[in-house]
Amino acid sequence: MKILICASGSHGDVLPFIGLGKELRRRGHVPVIIANGAFEHLAREAGLAFSANGTASDLASYLNDPDATDPVKGMALVARGVTSGISASYQVLCREFEPGNTIVVGSSLAWATRLLSETHKVPCAVVHLAPSWFRSNHSAPSIGLLGHLEWAPRFVKRWVFAAVDKRFLDPLFTVPFNRIRVDLGLPPIERVYHQWIHQADLVLGLFPDWLAPPQPDWPAGVVLTGFPLYDHGNDAPLPPEVEAFLAAGDAPVAFTAGTANASSHAFFAASIEACQRLGRRGILITQNARQLPNLLPAHMAHFSYVPFKALLPRLAAFVHHGGIGTTSQALLAGVPQLIRPMGYDQFDNASRAVRLGVAQQLLPRRYRPQAVARRLRQLIGSSLVHERCRQMAARTAESQSIIATCDAILGLQPQR
Repeated sequence: MKILICASGSHGDVLPFIGLGKELRRRGHVPVIIANGAFEHLAREAGLAFSANGTASDLASYLNDPDATDPVKGMALVARGVTSGISASYQVLCREFEPGNTIVVGSSLAWATRLLSETHKVPCAVVHLAPSWFRSNHSAPSIGLLGHLEWAPRFVKRWVFAAVDKRFLDPLFTVPFNRIRVDLGLPPIERVYHQWIHQADLVLGLFPDWLAPPQPDWPAGVVLTGFPLYDHGNDAPLPPEVEAFLAAGDAPVAFTAGTANASSHAFFAASIEACQRLGRRGILITQNARQLPNLLPAHMAHFSYVPFKALLPRLAAFVHHGGIGTTSQALLAGVPQLIRPMGYDQFDNASRAVRLGVAQQLLPRRYRPQAVARRLRQLIGSSLVHERCRQMAARTAESQSIIATCDAILGLQPQR
């Protein structure tokens, strides 16, 4: 079976789909990863076929834009990236398509997969990596500073979702997407983020139900398979220089702002000072060293990349942005988390980690050295937090998500 896997987003968004492709290939199928050219090396390292739907310079331009981490301006950037890349992705999918022998799998924003499903009658699975993709009038995902709207009756939640669509998301996403649909002879749609986002033969959530229990108004038949936890083959060792730093003293605190930004200078500066206040060593993880001071204190180290599965169990605490992949790896490691969400699904992921009792949240405007040091001191010194971390690590380790997800995908049958 040929399985076209189209993934949109940054490094953490694409990695789980590499894991799926690797498992599907192990089972004797022919997966093809379709993503930005920056991720070709990940696919090739996993032994997978790859087709690019954009260039690495396109992705770098997005990541280096100072608006990328702004909750409002960043969404406009995402909209331009998503809608401008649909036609190229659709052309790649059409080229790779084999009648009667193809299944198509797409991430939340890989909308070209749904177009191929409509135009070529191809079985389609949509894969959502985070709970925030599922709107609900019962238990709503956290919407930035509005939170989960727990205080609000259902009609208020419906109104909020409709207002966000009409005033913000539809002009950015639905209108340009409908132009593409009309060009393909397809009818226009309404409110792309409301119900259409789940338009597929199979809807998968790659997170556990104990993180986000399914709600009565979720799409019928949603399959939750747990966290994928794929991290470059899962067994990558620590680089010697990282191992040497860890062995040279007490367990450090690690800090990362994620790969999808290059404007976290203030975050790293505050993190360094917080470690000084705590008397703790620290690790700064970023591929863009321009975000860091020219000279780091002796108790701090910078690494452009470290495999989380090997590093996180060795930490006293982990400070991060709240991406779902990073959050799940921290849960697996059983390490206390301080989460500084900036946008997108990060607010919801942070809120859920706090509810599990393994994390605290600190918004960017409050991320100051004194506040960071205080929160870290509380997390590291709490026996209750450490016990909850141990419990959640055991639950997370039970995940067989990659296997279960592939089982579900292969349950789809192409028309012959």
